[in-house]
This record gives sequence, structure tokens and C-alpha cells, in this order.
Amino acid sequence: MKRLRALREKAEKSGKNPEIPGAMPKWRRRAPSRGGSCYTGAMMDELEFRSLVETALDELKRHLILREEDEDAGFEVEEQGGVLNVLFEEPAGKFVITPNTPVRQIWISALSTSFKLDWDPGARGFVLPRTGEQLIPLVDRLIHERIEG
Repeated sequence: MKRLRALREKAEKSGKNPEIPGAMPKWRRRAPSRGGSCYTGAMMDELEFRSLVETALDELKRHLILREEDEDAGFEVEEQGGVLNVLFEEPAGKFVITPNTPVRQIWISALSTSFKLDWDPGARGFVLPRTGEQLIPLVDRLIHERIEG
């Protein structure tokens, strides 16, 4: 009986469950993750996200490079470490398009605003929830607003 009491006291001091040596008390155990997120509903696997982002940003980069070749495009595209930058000449400025892996989103910093796109399986692309715009049409609209505005 003394040995059991000694084990319990030792376990309580260390924060472990005294009923099962080596186990954590119930109040300190975490519930199993259900994969949910307040950002994108069911959180997708990181590798899946990275694959989807790589494909989406490659398509966007190809699209922007074709647009950039037009003499009066007014912008250049460059990629640095998985981040796309759209650089404007007159007036000088920049859009930054970057994946945000922890929240499984693509973020666009443009026109003094942050646009956060979620993966939409139905649309098979990254979509701005507020408007339903997909990545390429959204970036085209933002470039148009920047150049015309």
C-alpha cells in the first residue's frame, strides 16, 4: 500500500496519471486531431497542399509571362523561393503572391489589401471565398485595377 501511495505521489508531482504509470492525466491529454481548421474546413495534407500550390503558381506564372510579353503590359513577373512577385514600373509597385502552408491558403498582397484564397475542390482551384474568383482571373483583375486605377 505504501508503494502504491509513493507511486501516486511521484506521478502527481510529475503530472502523470497515477492510475497508469507513465500515462498523462486525462485533463492533460489532447483529443485526437480531426483535421479541421477554422480556415479551410477540412485541413488537407501538407504534401497535397504543396503539390496543388506548385501547380497553381506554375500556371499563374506561365499566364503572367505570356501577358508580360505584350509591350504595354506595364509589369514584370519574377519568382523567388516559391513566391511570385509582379513588379510594376509606373508608378513603381509590387504584388506578392505566396503560399501560406500552415493555413493551406495562397495569399496575395496587392492594392494595399491581403487576399486569402482557399482550395475549392469543386472549382478544382484556389478561390477567393468573398467573391468566388479563382486565382488567375483574380490576379488579372487586380493587375487591371492597378494599371487603370
